[in-house]
Amino acid sequence: MTLTVQNFVGGEWVESSTGRRFERHNPAHLSEVVATAPESSADDIDRAVSYVAEHRHEWAALAPDKRADVLIRAAAILEANAATLAEELVREEGKTLAEATIETSRTPQNLRFYAGESLRLTGETYPTGDGTLVYSSREPVGVVAAITPWNFPLNIPSRKLGPALAAGNAVVFKPSELTPVMGQRLVEALLEAGVPGGALALVHGHAEAGRALVSHRGVNAVTFTGSTAVGQAIHSAVAVDVRCQLEMGGKNAMVVLPDADIERTAGIIVKGAFGLSGQACTGTSRVIVHESVQLDLLDRVMERARSAVVGDGLTKGVTMGPLASAGQWDKYLEFLKEGDASDARLETPTKGQLLGKGYFARPAVFSDVQPHDRMAQEEIFGPVLAFLTVSSYDEAITVANDSPFGLSAGIATSDIGTALAFSRDVHAGVVKVNQSTNGMAMNAPFGGTKLSSTQTHKEQAGATMMHFYTTDKTVYFS
Repeated sequence: MTLTVQNFVGGEWVESSTGRRFERHNPAHLSEVVATAPESSADDIDRAVSYVAEHRHEWAALAPDKRADVLIRAAAILEANAATLAEELVREEGKTLAEATIETSRTPQNLRFYAGESLRLTGETYPTGDGTLVYSSREPVGVVAAITPWNFPLNIPSRKLGPALAAGNAVVFKPSELTPVMGQRLVEALLEAGVPGGALALVHGHAEAGRALVSHRGVNAVTFTGSTAVGQAIHSAVAVDVRCQLEMGGKNAMVVLPDADIERTAGIIVKGAFGLSGQACTGTSRVIVHESVQLDLLDRVMERARSAVVGDGLTKGVTMGPLASAGQWDKYLEFLKEGDASDARLETPTKGQLLGKGYFARPAVFSDVQPHDRMAQEEIFGPVLAFLTVSSYDEAITVANDSPFGLSAGIATSDIGTALAFSRDVHAGVVKVNQSTNGMAMNAPFGGTKLSSTQTHKEQAGATMMHFYTTDKTVYFS
């Protein structure tokens, strides 16, 4: 069944002003149209931003506990529909049902977490000595533009819309064009729970809609998760008085030392590299392994990689779904050819053919990759894992840090001192010790360094997370 997705603008579900629509096909069955969605124009964006800018004050004036109640109700709605949402998510995005179920379970928890944050938006008082009362208050920043990726199309939007709404802001939400259904499902739950139409808009579309949204003068803050190239374009487009929070790409390394538990480490690496078909921003892309354990680790990783069952995520027993789009598929093939043309060696028996009529890609493990090879430097966002060999801890740190990205990094070691040194030495916003580079705690700060993030407060959690969505006002009272 093909779903018809709409924009939500001006407090009602509407078509785009152009009347144009685009199709989203199931990446596991390319002939199946999952949904059609409006192709929004700059006029649609203007209507959406202008309307919430004018009507947002009703939501901002609502008592914090009332806003919290709405988010809690939205969480309950999503939870009640989790099974249906998980199946729709598999058809639209391509992940396995197990992965989709984790996401549909996590999203309601996010909204409950941010509901609590609405009650902690407190100010401070400051001593003066002259009888003047000086205090600060925190107010909503205004209109927040939220642009989100396709790989976690419920979880990541909930981590943006949740805190923005909890703080009393209005939100104009543009989900990825690859996952319009999940964008609509989240907005439907929020509206049913009680978010007024004057505080929330949903606009679908491609680059034109995104450019119009981030450059609109009615927008006060932009929060984005996606590729570094798009993030850099957004950073150039926003005005100087617009807040900009960008969470972007990664080239995450797992350093493996001789004292590591190699069997356990192999499982950790495979989980990080091939979970979500390698399409996670914190996924393991590089293994930097000491030469004394390289062959043993490589054999164990290859054994697990070869056992992956690739197919439709709704099929029982499948452990890895298709890539999400033709663009991801082409990039996967491009890096397979890149590896063949270099001195790197393809260890897993894969040629990357289609398995049936979908974007199915098998895990690819390359050994003898060099630090400056393209495969070791660029984000691939697919099931391609590069093995790089080093002879010491210091060399491992040098290779790990030789990257324009700094999102997540891990180390496998049994030495506490080495683990602590690694946490200081590695240039990454998230450090994992004897754990996969992906998978983050809901209540912990999340974000990278270098080209992985603007570091404009932290996305997801942390003591200053809500500061991005609020402005401080200092009052002198005499």
